[in-house]
Amino acid sequence: MLRLSFIILFLLPIVLRAQETRVLEGYVFELPLESSLLGANIYWQSNPQSGVVSDIDGKFSIPVISLPATLVISFVGFETASRQITAKDVTNSVRFFLKPEDLSLQEIIVRERIPDQNVRGLDLGKSSVPIETIKNIPALFGEVDLLRSLQLLPGVQTAGEGTTGLFVRGGSADQNLVQLDGAPIYNPSHFFGFFSVFNPDALSGVDFYKGNIPANLGGRISSVIDIGLKEGNYQKLKGEGGIGTISSRLTVDGPLFSDKSSFVLSGRRTYADVFLRLSGDENIRNNSLYFYDLSGKFAFKLGEKDKLTVSSYYGSDFLGISAQFGFGWDNWISSVNWNRIIRDDFFLDVNAYHSYYKYQVNFEDPDSGFLWDNVLEETGLKASWTWLPNEKTTLIWGFHSQLYRFAPVSLRPEPGSVIEPIATNPRNGLQNNFFVNYSKELSNRISVEAGIRVNTYNQIGRGVQYIYENDIPAPESAILDTIRFGNFEHMKFFSGLEPRLAVRYLIDDMTSLKASYNRTNQYIQVASNSSAGLPLDRWIPAGFYIPPIVGDQFSLGIFRNLQNNAWELSLEGYYKNFQNIIDLRQGASIIFTDNVETEILAGRGYAYGAEFLLKKNVGKTTGWFSYTYSRTWRVIEGISENLPFNPRFDRPHDLALVVNHQFDKRWSAALTFIYTTGQAVTFPIGTYQVDNQRLPLYGPLRNEDRFPDYHRMDASVTWKNRDQGKKWRGSWNLSIYNLYGRKNPFSYQFTEILNDDIRFDPSMGSVTSRRPGVVMTYLFTFLPALTYNFEF
Repeated sequence: MLRLSFIILFLLPIVLRAQETRVLEGYVFELPLESSLLGANIYWQSNPQSGVVSDIDGKFSIPVISLPATLVISFVGFETASRQITAKDVTNSVRFFLKPEDLSLQEIIVRERIPDQNVRGLDLGKSSVPIETIKNIPALFGEVDLLRSLQLLPGVQTAGEGTTGLFVRGGSADQNLVQLDGAPIYNPSHFFGFFSVFNPDALSGVDFYKGNIPANLGGRISSVIDIGLKEGNYQKLKGEGGIGTISSRLTVDGPLFSDKSSFVLSGRRTYADVFLRLSGDENIRNNSLYFYDLSGKFAFKLGEKDKLTVSSYYGSDFLGISAQFGFGWDNWISSVNWNRIIRDDFFLDVNAYHSYYKYQVNFEDPDSGFLWDNVLEETGLKASWTWLPNEKTTLIWGFHSQLYRFAPVSLRPEPGSVIEPIATNPRNGLQNNFFVNYSKELSNRISVEAGIRVNTYNQIGRGVQYIYENDIPAPESAILDTIRFGNFEHMKFFSGLEPRLAVRYLIDDMTSLKASYNRTNQYIQVASNSSAGLPLDRWIPAGFYIPPIVGDQFSLGIFRNLQNNAWELSLEGYYKNFQNIIDLRQGASIIFTDNVETEILAGRGYAYGAEFLLKKNVGKTTGWFSYTYSRTWRVIEGISENLPFNPRFDRPHDLALVVNHQFDKRWSAALTFIYTTGQAVTFPIGTYQVDNQRLPLYGPLRNEDRFPDYHRMDASVTWKNRDQGKKWRGSWNLSIYNLYGRKNPFSYQFTEILNDDIRFDPSMGSVTSRRPGVVMTYLFTFLPALTYNFEF
């Protein structure tokens, strides 16, 4: 199979020259700034079902039909343009200038590129979310958040109150690939998961895949969240930003050296630490709590056919307590993208990237001080070729190489500390992927997409392999031998084949039936005691005792549009099967052990569900309603008496409502409501006593209990300053998180209550009564936030 992939990869360019296609070229620009418009829809009026979209330069190439004919250009939020095209126009580049609609920026919709794309396209389980949609959704502390917005889509579960962790169709948080301009981000959260690392002002858009994932994307078995940094304006300087309750942000973009290059610089920072210094309590005043992020993108038009972009993002979080304890983490990614138009119907895209993630814990104490840190890195190179032989066929092929470096986890004591030093061995891997993806409209009713992705994965040195008694890694197994490997020395090899298939059948002009099958392999995963995703989570690559996860997903959906695409209706069902999925033994400790395989058990899992979505796309009132019924199970020998059990993120019922209303050009309001089944947990079945303390006793079954159901309503009101032709435009946004003050449980503590007072300290008096008790912790009730947003 690998030999066949190489033949296809290198011989296809020769075959391509056998066919030439007559095309019309042109550009699409946005007025009044005359900046290029990415993602505009271009199609012939006589054939609206087939079309193309403009690239990052606003350029498009569309196969020519019988001329003269009318060409139509449309984009969400802009007035549609059309022009009569004759044979003379084909010899020149045509230009279109689209004007913004007055009410476009206030719509809350999740819209595909073409109004009926959800019906006619092959996208099953895919959403393309406009940034303006995300900005209008009411947010925690007024902080607009991309990942939390995705939680409002069907099939997506959340880890809990205020967190950005995503659980997609029965998969855990580490089974989602989050990438920015092609570079993966290993911890996409600030503030311990309450905010994502993405400043919305710096983004161009997001594509979210949870069902039919094309063969040119892969690496995770649940979803791909593909996020792009926006490109700067080539004509004039402009900016936008906001001043909020806990943070402020600023983005500036414009031409760099000439109209052939541009830049975008963006920054955001919290000022919670500023408020801490104003406290009259010295213990509070000496604490630190902040995050910030910086991003930049530089674009260069190297000629008529070449374009180069350079992107970088850096984000940092820090929590410090009284100059004694410090905890922080950093994300730093960089990527370079080269796009080349080889021919009017033939394109090359090359992406090189590096992703760096580090966390550090520092405790300054003369007796027990230490420094604990770890580094994760991934370096990759991806190249893909795209061929459009005609308006009904697309062929994409290429390769993606990835080098993983998981540095040793180390704990280094301070001089004089009684803490013993701890260090683990590094874990490294080299993965190569080859892919081919083919889509074809076979007839007016039937379209297909078929693809295949071939993976090879090598665990490489520097590293060690432990030989266990009876070849079984377990806490009680003795280590018989240790084999050491040098740098880049071969340790363990895996390979995988990932077929992909999707079919669309058009029942009528407004209704379609779609089905897909996807197989995906994942060679790295997280071993964690937490389902929410923490900065200290330990990533584990496949190796001698831990095989890669294999996921198979079957999807079926029916899609229908109503009232000339004003309403979209869809019902999707899925079934997923997981192989080699891991979980921790009861009471496992994995943070500092070098024998992590002894604390891990592997097994299988399965998930199934149905997703309903109703969206309103046009009018003064827009939004969507979604409902998901889903179940997910794990079957792992050694856990829950070998019986099927639910992971914590199993939530059978999930409902979301998003509504936006535009009162006039200056006033708008938004409201969201969510309801989910409570997360699965294990409650104690009794207590036992150790050293005069009563401790909870847990039964053998895992996650047999549940938290109470979760529900919350958020609301916001936006008022735009009167536009009097000035260059500065501003607006005020008042948002309220948890409008009716619901006390959703964040955690439960099972403890002993003394003298009927949960706060009673036995050192302060005699104990007259004891009884077991439960203490519920909740995070937020009624929480207002005010933000001033501006553009210039």
